[in-house]
Order: sequence, then structure tokens, then C-alpha cells
Amino acid sequence: MRSTVADLHAELVRYNLVVWTAGNVSGRIPGEDLFVIKPSGVSYDELTAANMVVCDLDGNLVEGGHSPSSDTAAHAYVYRTMPDVGGVVHTHSTYASAWAARGEAIPCVLTAMADEFGGEIPLGPFALIGDDSIGQGIVETLKGHRSKAVLMRNHGVFSIGKDPKAAVKAAVMCEDVARTVHVARQLGEPLPIPQDDIDRLYDRYQNVYGQRSPR
Repeated sequence: MRSTVADLHAELVRYNLVVWTAGNVSGRIPGEDLFVIKPSGVSYDELTAANMVVCDLDGNLVEGGHSPSSDTAAHAYVYRTMPDVGGVVHTHSTYASAWAARGEAIPCVLTAMADEFGGEIPLGPFALIGDDSIGQGIVETLKGHRSKAVLMRNHGVFSIGKDPKAAVKAAVMCEDVARTVHVARQLGEPLPIPQDDIDRLYDRYQNVYGQRSPR
């Protein structure tokens, strides 16, 4: 998991979701009440499996020679309260964060949104960093919602997934649709997709699309 989490940070850079040392990826260690997360303030080109840190589900450092990310409490709260989540990602990606700065959810006006998020990408509350307030906002917003990403108001994106790679994919897709819907709004009012069609698109993408293991 140290190697997986370290390597996935390169995807945040590759897709232009982060700058300097902002943003982070974490991954739950299967079968343990532990997760791996990026160390605080370490440059992306210096990240290795060896300098990842391990924390418990209260956010306490268990193993590693660096201080954990300043977002550790938020990640820990998500893992504590959403046992099916195996990966959490945080970015300040430009277009999605612009929606967050405006305090507006991204409406479901693209089939790619229906596929990946099952509807709009919701807006979460404003919360200060330092304790688990951000984590509480993430969970309150995403519980019962099909979206795997949330726009935390005046802050940025948090995404979740069954594993760290899935959470990174959600962050990448969130920025992609945020940009496209922003451009669409410069041209006029985007057309919403009817809920029945959203449901059909989501079911197909989640259950039919791609390669399936033979039974």
C-alpha cells in the first residue's frame, strides 16, 4: 500500500490536479484499522514508498519518519465512518475548486457525469482544516449520494473510492467535467439530463461497461 499510494501521487501531477505540495492520496490497509497517507509538505518528486506514513483510524501516526498530511484527520474520519471506502484523495484542481469557491454543485449535464457520479457533484459545507470537521462534511454530504466526489465550499475536492486508484479516478473525472460544464455555461445554459436517463447511464457504466470476468 505504501508503493501504491506513493505511485498514485504522480497521477495527480500528470492530470494537473495539484501544485507545489498541496493535495494528497491515502489508502486503507486491507484487514487493518490503518491507512497510508502522504507526508506533510514533501514535494511530489520526492515521494517514495519509504517516506509514506501509516496512521490509525483516529489519525495518529503509527509508522513513518515524517509528520502525516495536514488533512489526515479528514481522511481518518472518512475511513472510520465509511467502512467500504478504501481510498481518499484531496486536490485543489482549478475548475472544480472554482465551483467550490462559488458555493455551487456541478449539475449533471453530461453523460460522463451520469456514468461516473450518478448525478450532480454535490457541494459540501465550509470547514476549517486541523480537526475532523472536513471529514464530517465529506461524510454528511456523500452518505446516501452516488457521487464519489464532493466540492468542499471555498476549499477544493475530496473524492473516495473502493481503493486509492478509484478515488484518484474520481478526482480526475471531477476536474474534467468541472471544466467542460464551466465552458458550456460560457456559451449558454447547459441542458439537464432527465433523472431516468441518468439512472440508466449510471447502471450501464457501473455494471456493463468495460471488461468483465467470465463466470
